[in-house]
Amino acid sequence: MDQWTKEQWIEQVQSGEQCAFYLYTPLCGTCDVASKMLTVIENLLPDVPIGKANINYLGDFAMEMQVESVPCLIIANNGEIQEKIYAFQSVPFLYTLLKKD
Repeated sequence: MDQWTKEQWIEQVQSGEQCAFYLYTPLCGTCDVASKMLTVIENLLPDVPIGKANINYLGDFAMEMQVESVPCLIIANNGEIQEKIYAFQSVPFLYTLLKKD
């Protein structure tokens, strides 16, 4: 997963393709587990761009997006935010969310 800036995320959303933005903090144990799950998803779904960012550097963005906690996965499709996921649950759960029909 590549580190994205806010601008890169906006560019991905505006492309109209499905994409996801993973927000985390480096000292969060749950975020570490979520990162590993997303690494698996990234290998299973190479056509879905997934970026990540340390939320500590995106304070204004986090407030704009009303991010409630980390880890947070923001999923966009067709140029719009579809949902925000806070409970990553499992790799199959994430796969189902991100799999293109």
